[in-house]
Amino acid sequence: MRSLLSVFLASAVLLHAQTIPPVTTVDASNYPSLQAALDSLPEGGGLLSIPPGRYVITQPLRVKTAETRIVGSGAATHIVNENATGEPAFILRPPNLDQDAKARLWRVQMADLRISGTAQSGDGVFAEGIQEIYFEGVSIDHHGGHGIHMENCTEDPRVADCILTYNKKSGIEIHGGHDIIVNACHFEENQDALHCYDAFNLCMNGNNIDDHLGNGIIIENTYGSVVSGNMIEECNGTAIILDRDCYGITLSANVIAHHLQGGIDLRDACGCTLSANTFVLVHQFSVRASAESERNTVSGNTFTNSFIGAGQNKRPVEGAQPMSIDAGTGVKLEAGVNGMVLTGNTFSGLSTPAIWGEGAVKNVLITSNLCMDCGRKMPKGSPWLAFPQKTGILIKDNMDESAPTPQ
Repeated sequence: MRSLLSVFLASAVLLHAQTIPPVTTVDASNYPSLQAALDSLPEGGGLLSIPPGRYVITQPLRVKTAETRIVGSGAATHIVNENATGEPAFILRPPNLDQDAKARLWRVQMADLRISGTAQSGDGVFAEGIQEIYFEGVSIDHHGGHGIHMENCTEDPRVADCILTYNKKSGIEIHGGHDIIVNACHFEENQDALHCYDAFNLCMNGNNIDDHLGNGIIIENTYGSVVSGNMIEECNGTAIILDRDCYGITLSANVIAHHLQGGIDLRDACGCTLSANTFVLVHQFSVRASAESERNTVSGNTFTNSFIGAGQNKRPVEGAQPMSIDAGTGVKLEAGVNGMVLTGNTFSGLSTPAIWGEGAVKNVLITSNLCMDCGRKMPKGSPWLAFPQKTGILIKDNMDESAPTPQ
């Protein structure tokens, strides 16, 4: 005889199953256009599958339903935006947002497809008011705007394993996001790789950022974030910029290589940590801090040029030469910096001093750094830890080849 408990549980399971609506699955090949396929999704959303093919559009594809996943067949699903008036390929947006500024859609996802544009088209994807938005395995390239542009997609936006290339603006533009993940993506030859502003808690990890026409990562007015384990190479500008009241941010274990302007620019950053980064072939400064930045720590980093050590016990590689453009720079503190710890760093093969100040600074501690072969483009005898003041700064216990040998 069945117990009352087993009867109750069976009834509860049946009732729960009856209240869950079936998932709508739409095959785009059964519709005259991609927009018609999107419009066939009910208000509760569903799965839109786009088969392999080349889909030319001249107007944005509009996604208006929550709980919606759009899936292609990888690069074989290619959406080509030929709009010539600056319109995006996709617009993800609540249909009533103009009437209700608080309107939101939840859990819209895109995966496994390519979206290309032209210099006259707008963003690859423009998303506004989408919570828990998710991009996975999406290729977005050659747009006149941003690759992915998220406007007030507040809760938990995620971008993973995507490739964003040759877009005229940012690869990813994020305004107003909270708890953001950008992980294992590739960025190449956009204007800037990523611009995140008026946001919270960016986690940007394990990305490859290469050959940008402007800068790499720009973070503004953003709190409590981590940028780690990224390869950032060959920006015409600067690899990482913190500006407009950034605070509580850690930049760690990044390789910052061959940038024509700077490595990390602390334009307006407070309470931030720079640790275990490698700066190589950075032309004007590897780290710069302005008067608006204070209470920061720079520890355990390596600053170097293209030096390839051979040594007596190493066999030279036949034909190997140092890079033809050989540069290395240190840390520049602008007048007015208040509060900076620089400890345990290695400076070698630099055109500039290891650490230098341009004007008065205060509460600066420089200790336990190794300085070798610095100041190579400076007058002979120039100091490598160079400040025009004696007070407000403590320089102690560094191994500095430019300093007089203690008697």
